[in-house]
Amino acid sequence: MVCPFDRAQDLEQRQRDQAIAAQLAQARSTGPSLTHCEDCNREIPEARRALGGMIRCVPCQTTFEKGIRR
Repeated sequence: MVCPFDRAQDLEQRQRDQAIAAQLAQARSTGPSLTHCEDCNREIPEARRALGGMIRCVPCQTTFEKGIRR
């Protein structure tokens, strides 16, 4: 007989794996990055721009993803 805790842990792991796979499957911005954030006009760090397709600094992107308007 399978322990209910093992079944719950297996289900949680499957759900986590599915959530990660869904995030990785989403289209990612490509192309050149902006040098300055389109929301606050602060400079976007070189390491972030190197990822390609970046248009916001990290704080503004975080706010954007949370759905909070400035």
